[in-house]
Amino acid sequence: MTPIAIRPYRPEDLDAIRCLTVDSFGGVTLEQNVEDALGILNAHDWRWRKARHIDEDVRANPTGIFVAESEGSVVGYVTTRVDLETGRGRIPNLAVASAFRGAGLGHRLIGHALEYFRGVGLAYAMIETMAGNEVGGHLYPACGFVEVARQIHFARKL
Repeated sequence: MTPIAIRPYRPEDLDAIRCLTVDSFGGVTLEQNVEDALGILNAHDWRWRKARHIDEDVRANPTGIFVAESEGSVVGYVTTRVDLETGRGRIPNLAVASAFRGAGLGHRLIGHALEYFRGVGLAYAMIETMAGNEVGGHLYPACGFVEVARQIHFARKL
């Protein structure tokens, strides 16, 4: 496999990151669970809603997004949010292209985000996953995260 570089996000990465998000989150996103329970809402499917999360991440902290690149193509990414007042870093989105999974790239991306958090002086980091996301359930503890709580989501049509 060719070398994979992790670099800062550039605006021209946005479409690739959106596509990677949609390709990676099927079956493991709250947006899809809501749609499965209530149907398509407001004429937009879960893919459209999940891709919008990336737009929110870019608006919130573009300098805290890191892209994994191989041969000029985006093959993974991690997004971050920083709360300096509380000392908390949060990883809202992480994805790796299917052809690159299982080789440690997710672990590398999380490590990169954690170094970024340390560099801006944060005290702790958080990440969350759906209970059915077996990859996240294995990867996050392998990166040193400990489970601190579980949450149940409810939704209804208006």
